[in-house]
Amino acid sequence: MKNLKSLFFAGSTALFLASCGSSVAPISTAPLKNIESQHSKVATVEGDQLKTWSYADLANDTIPGMSVNRAYAEIIPNIKGTNVIVAVIDSGIDIEHEDLKNVIWVNKGEIPNNGIDDDKNGYIDDIHGWNFLGDIVGENLEFTRIIRRYDAQFSGKKESDISEENKALYAMYQKAKAELDTETVQTNSNKERYGKMLSEIKPAHRTISKKVGKEDYTAVELAAISNPNEKEKVQIGILTQMLGYGSSIPELIEQLNGGVEYFGGRMDTHFNVEKDFRSVLGDNPYDITDTNYGNNDVDGPDPKKEDAMHGTHVAGIIAAQRGNGIGMDGVAHNTEIMVVRAVPDGDEYDKDVALAIRYAVDNGAKVINASFGKSYTQNPEWVWDAIKYAAKNDVLIVHASGNDGKNIDIAENYPNDHMGTSKEISDNYLSIGALNYKYGKEMVATFSNYGVANVDLFSPGVKIWSTTPLSTYKYLQGTSMASPNVAGMAAMIRSYFPKLTAAQVKQVLMDSGLHTSAPVIVGGEDTDVQPFDAISKSGNTANLYNALIMASKI
Repeated sequence: MKNLKSLFFAGSTALFLASCGSSVAPISTAPLKNIESQHSKVATVEGDQLKTWSYADLANDTIPGMSVNRAYAEIIPNIKGTNVIVAVIDSGIDIEHEDLKNVIWVNKGEIPNNGIDDDKNGYIDDIHGWNFLGDIVGENLEFTRIIRRYDAQFSGKKESDISEENKALYAMYQKAKAELDTETVQTNSNKERYGKMLSEIKPAHRTISKKVGKEDYTAVELAAISNPNEKEKVQIGILTQMLGYGSSIPELIEQLNGGVEYFGGRMDTHFNVEKDFRSVLGDNPYDITDTNYGNNDVDGPDPKKEDAMHGTHVAGIIAAQRGNGIGMDGVAHNTEIMVVRAVPDGDEYDKDVALAIRYAVDNGAKVINASFGKSYTQNPEWVWDAIKYAAKNDVLIVHASGNDGKNIDIAENYPNDHMGTSKEISDNYLSIGALNYKYGKEMVATFSNYGVANVDLFSPGVKIWSTTPLSTYKYLQGTSMASPNVAGMAAMIRSYFPKLTAAQVKQVLMDSGLHTSAPVIVGGEDTDVQPFDAISKSGNTANLYNALIMASKI
């Protein structure tokens, strides 16, 4: 695809874009440039500033944000935009959240709750989107489903017993079994370790908190305890050591309890070969033509809406209502959020993802955010076809690159847009890595996947403050948070420059970022240091200020 950097900095118009002009005059403001010498200069980020660090400006704040606040202050007041629909394919969204309820998409072709498919799109009463999971929350991982599906066919057999046409399937089955064995051992070990820590910390905390007269004590206060007996000395030592892992013992106990619950939950759902969670839907997940399933309950079945935590957070990053004095501001205004529930607590089905993309395209979305992924797949062709369908209909897909700390040019990661080759199948798909708020060597999030061929761009993904169910807010982190930051930027470009195609918006987002070749740690390994511009295709960090300027010149 044609590189637009020369267009950006020279201000000229490439011939192949000449027919796609915008009604907005070119923005004369000079674009921001990265300053390599700043890579060792790091601002302290804490308190309220941490809640908005992703909107900060590198030049003004020495924080690798996206210059969102600067764009709203200097560029956006001078241009007008149109509404853009962004589909969030995720775990569901709390559509009644105080900061989201006014930005949720409404399907005007449907009469609410009349039990009729008024707009004839194949989905009854899909007022705010569609729920492809029904009442499912927990789900297996893909390799668990592979084992259950093929165990009767391959269990106990050697490769020599397998026909040539089934050898690839057999190899996938064996790989899945090995991964399940490894994951089960590690998960049980972690659960036992957390449980053992709790069994030591809880009684120690009960005793010592009574002695010091409060629940929230410091290491200094522990050291000041006078005349402890031998048992108390041991307990003080344990608690002092544990304070190194958290700001308070009650907070640490809460985290450890959460860990025990999480690892136990993984055993019950993710790795449970005996349990077929999908059976309650009544469809065949391996038949793409079997589409009569799901419902319109887009926040999911849980009255507390905890299953919608992830999707609600993602939606807030994109489009939490700006300027209402409530909670926080999303990246984009002029934006409606279409809710497409297709991501359970476990691995998503390829069928659901493919149908979710098609639903979003067919119902008017111009941007799709996809903050999910997995390392195994059984029907990737359905998703690839859906991505190409989105491209044909001028819809941009923004996808989280994943949180394994791996080079996904080597490690398998789905969905993707390359079908196992070096060539992209379409020009409407962006893969996003995650940034930390520390500019310099630690700029890349320790968990973020990377890859010069298969990650396109990096954006903020560590400690991102956003909406959570029941009108609450909290920090979450992951490439799941980095992706909606870029999806929000894409919505802004499509709002102000609607004549630009999805492919052009993708290239603007990639080429308008701040470039650096500074060395960064990847995969959280201090010994693995690479130039930043060698771990993604663009070598850039996302920047809204520059993106709007570049888009205006096309």
